[in-house]
Amino acid sequence: MKQITIMVPDEKYPFTLDLINNLKFVKTVKPTVSTGKAKFLKEFAEAIEEVKQIEAGKKKGIPLEDLLNEL
Repeated sequence: MKQITIMVPDEKYPFTLDLINNLKFVKTVKPTVSTGKAKFLKEFAEAIEEVKQIEAGKKKGIPLEDLLNEL
């Protein structure tokens, strides 16, 4: 069995996936996320949430100058 990678615009993805899945001889594989990438995405989402809380006044931020002085 051979493997093909297809790049399609985001707006055409559902149509393309539906089309490919209707071909009886094609086997599709769901994309996976590596553990390192998954960890990064989780931590990045947490950081964005923390920034939103700081902007909303629910949490206190650290001034940039203080942060740089810690380095």
